[in-house]
Amino acid sequence: MCGRFTQAYTWEQLVALYRLTMPPVNTQPSYNVCPTDQIDAIIQAEEGGRVFARARWGLIPYWWSKPLKQLPATFNARSDGVATKPMYRDAFKKRRCVVPMSGFYEWRQMEDGKQPFFISAADGGVLSCAGLWDTWKDREKDETIRSATLIVTEADPFMSEIHDRMPVFLPPDKLEPWLDGSGGSEMLASLPPGLLRAWPVSRRVNSSKAEKEDRSLIEPIEVVPAIS
Repeated sequence: MCGRFTQAYTWEQLVALYRLTMPPVNTQPSYNVCPTDQIDAIIQAEEGGRVFARARWGLIPYWWSKPLKQLPATFNARSDGVATKPMYRDAFKKRRCVVPMSGFYEWRQMEDGKQPFFISAADGGVLSCAGLWDTWKDREKDETIRSATLIVTEADPFMSEIHDRMPVFLPPDKLEPWLDGSGGSEMLASLPPGLLRAWPVSRRVNSSKAEKEDRSLIEPIEVVPAIS
């Protein structure tokens, strides 16, 4: 699973990676993105091209008729069921997105408790996580909510040292077939080896209340040897 990640990049990085042509957006770094937070996403525009959007992290399917507080956890969608499970299958067919990340957190069980690790691209660049989005009408508040989920898959050998699942990351040449729907679930595989790095970080990030602007959350600490 992926229950916490970071979005800390420049608008110029997003434009270069996703070929955005829209006016600049004032993106703000967050080192503690949690479920139900607003997250950055890249979606396919109806008239063509890609646009930057923001969405609630935790997919709310358009047909959801119960109160929002009764929605099950939908911040992750498993790759092996995303095309068939009712919660995700319509979005898989019609509303895909990419969620840019500068890294994510995962926890390894240690003798003295769970130790968080920060995982990022080996070259320090932006990671493109495969996702789905939808819009839902909140009739109680009379507002429309855009929401999104991250797709996760079985951990590769590198990540399996920390956790048994990981986000699905798309290389640049797979962004187009993912977003336009021409690619199927066969795209939802782990990255080739050597493209990620990881190190242990402070357990302050265990709390969802940790300050989102606190860059020290991703700084390495010497608890166990870093993975490289």
